Amino acid sequence: MFYISTMQYNKKSSGINAEYGGSLRMFSLEANSQGHKVTHSLRHTLVMSHKETAFKKVVQATMIRDRQHGPILELNRMFSSQQQHHLKRGTKDWSRTIFAQACSMLINVSSESFLLPHRAWKVRFVGESVDDVGGGYSESIAEMCDELQSGVLPLFILTPNGRVDNGVNRDCFLFNPASTSPEETNMFRFLGILMGISVRTGSPLALDIAPPMWKLLVGLPLSEGDLIEIDKDYVTGIHYLRDLANKEEEFEAIDMPFSTPGAAGQEVPLSSTYLRINLANRKQYVQSALEYRLHEFDHQVQAVVEGLAKVIPVPLLSLFTGEELRTMVCGHPDIPLDMLKSVAVYKGVEYTSPLVQWFWETLESFSPTERSLFLRFVWGRTRLPRNIADFRGRDFVLQVLDKYQPPDHFLPESYTCFFLLKMPRYSSKQILIEKLRYAINFCKSIDTDDYARITRGDEAIIDGDDSDIELSSQ
Repeated sequence: MFYISTMQYNKKSSGINAEYGGSLRMFSLEANSQGHKVTHSLRHTLVMSHKETAFKKVVQATMIRDRQHGPILELNRMFSSQQQHHLKRGTKDWSRTIFAQACSMLINVSSESFLLPHRAWKVRFVGESVDDVGGGYSESIAEMCDELQSGVLPLFILTPNGRVDNGVNRDCFLFNPASTSPEETNMFRFLGILMGISVRTGSPLALDIAPPMWKLLVGLPLSEGDLIEIDKDYVTGIHYLRDLANKEEEFEAIDMPFSTPGAAGQEVPLSSTYLRINLANRKQYVQSALEYRLHEFDHQVQAVVEGLAKVIPVPLLSLFTGEELRTMVCGHPDIPLDMLKSVAVYKGVEYTSPLVQWFWETLESFSPTERSLFLRFVWGRTRLPRNIADFRGRDFVLQVLDKYQPPDHFLPESYTCFFLLKMPRYSSKQILIEKLRYAINFCKSIDTDDYARITRGDEAIIDGDDSDIELSSQ
């Protein structure tokens, strides 16, 4: 339904259908083809691990590994902060958000830049001494996710259930069906690019998108049940009209226009013939209203899928359910501490020491939100990769130093490019809790990463490639 017929890949990936392997090689996976119908029918038959293994083989076959990152983006977070202040006061110009700055620089870039195993771009934050060897890139994506869900961009709206505090998915977002301008459509395409990069690199996006949107992205149609998940009161009202007694006076009493409220709250006319709902046109109204609401996101979904197609093999998404795609893109919002412990290494302290035990007990006592803040503080991300393989060999380093004297007077330091936390040798668990909680809430800057690079002397990880392409929003 929403798949584009030609994959927008470069030369390296133009033969992507030939890479599918196994029995999938026998089928064309173009939309509405027999092969597409076969993969669609397997969606609920194959187990997730088998589908994902086949999918990853295709992704790996199209990976470009001869560079550390894509183009350099020059992003201005000071402009972004000022712009968000103006947007919250009612201004409609969102061009200075981090998301919009990155979109304007990347939307027309060759898809080759997005087929990398790690960083699709390198970041230079204007006015900040950040030498991005990973932390700046992660921070830029985390800020984009924040912007998408903060109301400063026109792409997402809270579900109607959330606006009236009724039903399920109250804290989830929908694609905004009212955002249809060329600029907004390009931003939806860029959202698709971000989703594709997340799948390709194994770096989850912290997005709370409602289940029906994921269902549409894998090519499944919506049903009345899906509408209930995002707008319970609307479906209740439609059913009331459908089941109303066959008495003309009943319809005269309710006196409703032949229009329907959309997901964004706007009133949408459904007929040029009828102005009001009556007994004679009641069935047509119910059918027209549901048809509109089940398809009002089509434009936005098409744009997101076009963006996805620049990064991953979109036809193979017909193997997955909406929930499976959500997991591939967003991972899990909870921070599994057992996984974090399994990639932890310790410097200046034994893992059996009381200080290390206090540290892990502190994280266990944190709320899910605080754990996300901690991860952003030490790694520039808000979610862990879904499995150990997606860490790509990166360890979490906990280093305890005696240079902080007296230790209880100092906050912990983080270096997001190196997934490194430097901690004083605190005298008690309570002090550790207080200092770490303060740091994750009020010390979010990554402006010291350049200093970390210099003092560590990690010249091997500094990219000195003179062929870097620099893109600027200024």
